[in-house]
Amino acid sequence: MSRFGFVRPSKYRHVYGTCAKRDYCYDNLRVSANAWDTNMVAVNPLFLSVNWQSSGGGSFGVIPLSTVGKLPENYPLYRGHTGPVLDTAFNPFNDYVVASGSEDSKVMIWNIPEEYDENLEEVTPVLKLSGHQRKVGQVLFHPVADNVLASASTDLTIKLWDIEKGQEKQEITGHTEIIQSLSWNYNGSLMATTCRDKRLRIFDVRSNKVVQEGSGHQGIKGSRVVWLGDTDRLVTTGFSRMSDRQLNLWDTTNLEKPIKSEFLDTSSGVNMPFYDADTKMLYLAGKGDGMIRYYEYENDALYFLSEFKSIDPQRGMAFMPKRAVNVSECEVARAYKVGTTLIEPISFTVPRKSDAFQSDIFPPAISDEPALTADEWFGGKDANPNTMDLEAGFKVKSKKAFNPTAQAEETKETKIADPMNDKDYQAAYHEMRKENEDLKNSLSQREIKIRVLETEMQKYKTQIANLELKKTADDTKQDDTTASHTAENKNVDTEE
Repeated sequence: MSRFGFVRPSKYRHVYGTCAKRDYCYDNLRVSANAWDTNMVAVNPLFLSVNWQSSGGGSFGVIPLSTVGKLPENYPLYRGHTGPVLDTAFNPFNDYVVASGSEDSKVMIWNIPEEYDENLEEVTPVLKLSGHQRKVGQVLFHPVADNVLASASTDLTIKLWDIEKGQEKQEITGHTEIIQSLSWNYNGSLMATTCRDKRLRIFDVRSNKVVQEGSGHQGIKGSRVVWLGDTDRLVTTGFSRMSDRQLNLWDTTNLEKPIKSEFLDTSSGVNMPFYDADTKMLYLAGKGDGMIRYYEYENDALYFLSEFKSIDPQRGMAFMPKRAVNVSECEVARAYKVGTTLIEPISFTVPRKSDAFQSDIFPPAISDEPALTADEWFGGKDANPNTMDLEAGFKVKSKKAFNPTAQAEETKETKIADPMNDKDYQAAYHEMRKENEDLKNSLSQREIKIRVLETEMQKYKTQIANLELKKTADDTKQDDTTASHTAENKNVDTEE
């Protein structure tokens, strides 16, 4: 995993990142200030979704990718949640369907209008899924089966939903503290999770069985996991006991210890991992800094390729599905970086001189056609994702109908439960303590910013006062000069 040593041959060794010009970014956004550890943004070939900072309940924005530049002040939002939206995810098999999870313990499913612009009225959900007892922090669609959604909650459970029927099909238990991230394997038969209890788990989700478990990163901060495509390997990012950022590679058949572990740096933000199964490239985007490292996976090793650096820190990030990259420009990946009020596309490109399709760097990619129905998958059937050739480039398809059986109805009313036992009280205590610390940190940062602004204001006030004094002095001097000239003229007239 070391970045040092001999130079190995690789088609992706010279990949470089390029930021879009400001005119091609998405500006004037009100990105959520919620302290929950989330990517903040999701993307598909047609739209961006971003957690929104709004009053009076939770909302998020959906922005057509063609709507670049500065957004209007009153942009239409997706409203329906009564608490802040914590995560969103697009259906990989229907670009016009998006799911959201919120602090109100609900999961909601939304239909995106085909003719969507800034003049659209507020959008309401087509389906509300109730069942979780606490906030829903992650939502993630199945990679193979149509209309299957996973949601993770601070009630320490993961639920699997058939969103077409509006039904909860399975509940996954076994976590002792808050779930921090989840990742499907290639065919969606297994799921890996990281948790605040510092354990890494792999579940057979349809049977609610833990098939592997081990100690993950031992730091107190967050941890993330991503499965490495069609292999039995996965990667986690997290922190050591000394709060150093780490990257670990694991064998999913034995989680006693990682295959390899690498020290990254001492920055404080969690690394968000993204894996491209086609190119076998892993991207690590650090929260709170402007760096994206990228590696190539081969034979139980992660070879460092390069890094993209920016002076502007990222609050979140999402990567475009591979089927929509610009193959004519040899773009192998495209990231969408979230700032304070801006989302910035970053294109990762292989330098090639030929205009012909480069088949060696663009193997078949996962397509937008499901390999299984929800019924087939919940019935026990497995299949690998369908793939597609990228040579023809991305083509926009007509909107695919999505008509859930239980439209606009909640699956069942569930009151957010009070803690019932020691484990529940402990989980609630740790959750509230973290939120309290996050609020304190946020307030401290705002107080520092206020003091800086007050100092700047005082400096400007002093400059303005000095300018006014100078202007008054100049005016007085001008008046004295005018009076002197007038007196001299009178004396001349008298002498004459």
